[in-house]
Amino acid sequence: MRFSPGVLQHGDARVGQRLSTVVDLQSLGAAPHLQSGLNALRDDIAVRPRRASLSIFIGLRGNGQALAAASLGSSVGLPVLRFDLSAVISKYIGETEKNLDRLFANAEAANALLFLDEADALFGKRTDVHDAHDRYANTEVSYLLRKLEAYSGPAILVISSRMNVDPAFLRRVQHVLYFHAPLHPPGP
Repeated sequence: MRFSPGVLQHGDARVGQRLSTVVDLQSLGAAPHLQSGLNALRDDIAVRPRRASLSIFIGLRGNGQALAAASLGSSVGLPVLRFDLSAVISKYIGETEKNLDRLFANAEAANALLFLDEADALFGKRTDVHDAHDRYANTEVSYLLRKLEAYSGPAILVISSRMNVDPAFLRRVQHVLYFHAPLHPPGP
């Protein structure tokens, strides 16, 4: 992950990197529609922080998704654990599922807001099955969907484009927030 202004990163994104910030949710410098969506997401999480909820942040890298997640976590009193899904995927059969099991176990133990970066890597549209590789790729997506549904806290997935996401997955999402432009929090 590139350096994100205002975000402190502790640990390795493959095993769970804690994100924190001192930037207040209202000071992110977000466009009005994005700020409204972030406030609604914060309110939903604050009411029941240990309730499963799924959100998507859509936008190009560097537009402030990590900063927004860290600020959300701070505003509701939850640690934010970032995992890079592209680092979790393995070419070996069964390894991706083992990595996902470790990822969700770490997040459950920390009672964390789960921030899954690079979700495009795994959450692309499921394909028609033409060979064993297609069948296995679809199985990985289904496995992650089951893990997300079983997770007892809020989860945020970061993708670059809505066009890359399976419509079946989008039906499970409570909040879709678009990061069309970089956030501009106040400088030091």
